[in-house]
Amino acid sequence: ATIIRGKHKPTYAPHMDGGDYVVVINAEKVAATGNKETDKTYYRHSGYPGGIRSMTLGQMRERYPERVIETAVRGMLPKNKLGRAMFTKLKVYAGGEHPHAAQSPEPLTLAKVRPARKEGF
Repeated sequence: ATIIRGKHKPTYAPHMDGGDYVVVINAEKVAATGNKETDKTYYRHSGYPGGIRSMTLGQMRERYPERVIETAVRGMLPKNKLGRAMFTKLKVYAGGEHPHAAQSPEPLTLAKVRPARKEGF
């Protein structure tokens, strides 16, 4: 979300959309620590009475692996028209292939994530 908002640039202004496009690949391999696989729940509502639906992180990753990252990043962006415009700069793909090779994207290395703890610690 920091890259999409443009906070890493010296020209950052909170009222402007000066961020970069981000392409995320291998969304199905996202790691979750603790019991989030079964405890974290995503809710949506159809608008009709009794139309609430819920799905755990494990079910969401199995059916829609892109939405796990999309919902996480959407929650980090501003909740207004500017945030919706910034969200269009995020492209998420479940596998390792993406159709943006013509734009020659540069790989972005993030801080290494610690492996999840083994049981018994």
